[in-house]
Amino acid sequence: MLSERITMPALADTTQRPTTTEQPEPQVDPRWARPALATLLVATAAFWCIGLSRNGWANAFYAAAVQAGTKSWKAFLFGSSDAANAITVDKPPASLWPMEISARIFGVNSWSIQLPQVLLGVASVALLYVIVKKQYGPAAGLIAGVTLALTPVATLMFRYDNPDALLVFLMVASVWALLRAVRDGRTRWLVLCGVLLGMGFLTKQLQVLLVVPGLALTYLVAGPPRLRVRLAQLFAGLGAMLVAAGWWVLLVELWPADSRPYIGGSENNSFLDLTFGYNGLGRLMGGEGNSPGGGSMPAMPGGGASPFGHAGIARMFTGESGAQISWLLPAALIALVVGLVVTRRLPRTDQDRAQYVAWGGWLIGTAGVFSAMSGLFHDYYTVALAPAVAALVGIGAADLWRRRGDTWAVVVLAGTTAVTGGWSWVLLSRTTDFVGWLRWAVLAAALMAAAALAISALPNTRRPRIQSVAAAVAIVMALAGPLSYSIQTVSTAHTGGVVTAGPQIPGTGMAAMGPASGSVGAAGPPGHTATEVPTEVVTTLSSDSERFTWVAATPGSTEAGYYQLATDLPVMALGGFGSSDPAPTLTQFQDYVADGRVHYYVESTGLGLPKGMNDSGKPLAPPGANGSTEAEQIKEWVKKEFTPVTVDGVTLYDLTAPLSGS
Repeated sequence: MLSERITMPALADTTQRPTTTEQPEPQVDPRWARPALATLLVATAAFWCIGLSRNGWANAFYAAAVQAGTKSWKAFLFGSSDAANAITVDKPPASLWPMEISARIFGVNSWSIQLPQVLLGVASVALLYVIVKKQYGPAAGLIAGVTLALTPVATLMFRYDNPDALLVFLMVASVWALLRAVRDGRTRWLVLCGVLLGMGFLTKQLQVLLVVPGLALTYLVAGPPRLRVRLAQLFAGLGAMLVAAGWWVLLVELWPADSRPYIGGSENNSFLDLTFGYNGLGRLMGGEGNSPGGGSMPAMPGGGASPFGHAGIARMFTGESGAQISWLLPAALIALVVGLVVTRRLPRTDQDRAQYVAWGGWLIGTAGVFSAMSGLFHDYYTVALAPAVAALVGIGAADLWRRRGDTWAVVVLAGTTAVTGGWSWVLLSRTTDFVGWLRWAVLAAALMAAAALAISALPNTRRPRIQSVAAAVAIVMALAGPLSYSIQTVSTAHTGGVVTAGPQIPGTGMAAMGPASGSVGAAGPPGHTATEVPTEVVTTLSSDSERFTWVAATPGSTEAGYYQLATDLPVMALGGFGSSDPAPTLTQFQDYVADGRVHYYVESTGLGLPKGMNDSGKPLAPPGANGSTEAEQIKEWVKKEFTPVTVDGVTLYDLTAPLSGS
C-alpha cells in the first residue's frame, strides 16, 4: 500500500503546522503527492468498474425508475417507477437524476446506470483526500482515501444504483464546506453546506440529518466569529437547507394529486407522510409504520430471527454489518478519543479539534441511530459511516505519528495496531472458508508490528527505521481484510434490494433464509429467484403496446421493474415497492381496465426477489395475510373476471378479454 518513503516523512512534516485559525504558510506538497493521488483515483475507478455489467440491472426497482425518467420528464421530476406515472419510488428523486441524465445520453443499460455511481464514489474519495490533506498532509489524505476505497460496503454501493452513492458524496461535500467556514468564518460556506444537506434530503430524506448535529457543533465550537454571529450563520445554513430541500417538497404537496403519480411508500399520497412515517419513525421504531403503506413486518417463516440483525450497541460489529464497515471502526474510535483528549486545551478555534469533532459527530451520531433502529434496517446502510471512519483513521494516524517522540503516542499506535489486527482476525474467522489463511497472516503481522512499535518506545531503543517499517506493516495489515472482501465483492454478481459486500456469513442476513434457490449469473445470485424475463413473455406483453398506457400490471415494484426493463414499456407496480400501498385502489384499477389502459395482469412469480421474502426485503406473510391490501383485492378480482394463460411458466391475464358471462 503506502511505502515508508511516501507515508512516514509526510506525516512527520506536519509537526510544525499551525493549529489555529491563523492562515498557515503555504505548504508545498512533496513531489510524490499528486502522482500518488492520481494513482489512487484511477485505481479506485478501475477497481470499482471491474465486472460492473455482471450486476445486470442491480436493483431493478431503481433501474426501472431510471428508464422511466428517460422517457418522461414528469417521471424524471417525481421519481416515478414507470413512464406513465402510476406511482413513485419510495424515496425522493435526486439520486435518480445523475443516472437518468447518463441514460438519456448513452441509452438505458447497466453501464450508463451504474457508472455515475462509480464516479460519485471516486469523487467522494478525492474530496475526502482534500479535506484531510488540508490539515494533516498528503499522506494522511491518502490513508483516508485508500481506507474509504477499500471499505467493503463502499465497494458495493459505489457500483450499485441505490441512492447511497449520491448521499455519501453530498455528506462529504457538506463537511468540506463546513470546515471551510471554520477556517475563514464566512457565511457563504455555511449556506453552501446547507444547500448540500438539502440536496441530501432530496436523495434519502432524513438520513442526511444524522450528520447535522456534529457539523453544527463543530462550527458552534470552532467558528471564528463571536457566538452571536456563529448562531446567526448557523440559522442561515439551516435556511439554505430548508430552501434546497423544500422547493421539491412544496411542489409535490401543492401539485394536484390526480395529475401526478402516487407517492410510493406513503399511506395517504403525501410525501410528508412518507418522510415521517415509513422512512422516518417506521425505520426507527418499527411496528405499524415499518413498511410501505403502513403495514408491519411479518414474522419469519418458522418463527426464526430477522435476517436484518438486532438493534443494540453492538450492531455495527456483529452479523453482516460488522463485515461491511467495522474493520477499522475500533481504530477510528481510538483515534477520536485520543484526538479529543490531546486537543482539549488548545484554543477554541483549533483546526485539529474541529476535524475530530466534525468526523466524530458524524460517526457517533450515525452509528448511534443505526444501532438503535428497531424498524427495517439493511446492512448496506452502513456505507454512510465509511467516510467518517476513513477520515478518523487518516487524521488519527497522522496525529499520532507526528507525536511519535512521546512514548505514550507510540504505545497508542502499538495498541491500535494490535486491536485492529485482532478485530480483523475475528471478522475473517466468521467466514473460515474464505481465504482462511489470511486471518492468521493478518494477526501475525499485527502482533509483530505492534511489538516493534512497543519496543521502539523503550528508553534508548527508539529507532526511526523500526518505527517506519512497523507502521508500513500496520497499514498493509489493516487494509488486507477489507481488500479481500472488496475483491470478492467486485467478482460476484449482486442484484435486488437486499445486498451485502463480501462472502456471506453463515446464519446471518440472507443466509438465515435457508438454502439458495438460484445460482450466480442469469438466474440471479444465491438466495434469489430468476431475474430474466422469458422471451415469449416479453413478446406477448409487447404486442399491440401502442394501444395501452401500461402493457401490464403486477404486484410490487421489483417485479414490475424487471418486466418494464425487458419490454422497454410502462408496467404498473400494484401496491408500490412492498405491494402494500393503497395505489391504485381496486376501483381505480377497474376504471383503468374499463378504459382499456392496461393490457395484462401478470401473476407474481417472485421475479428477482430474495427467496422467501417480498419486495421490501421482508419475510413473506402466510397466504391470505395481506388479503386486505388493494393489490390483493385486485388480484382476486382479476382471477374472478379474466381467464389465465400460461406463457413460458408465467401466468398472464388478458384484461381486454373477460370471462364469458362476466
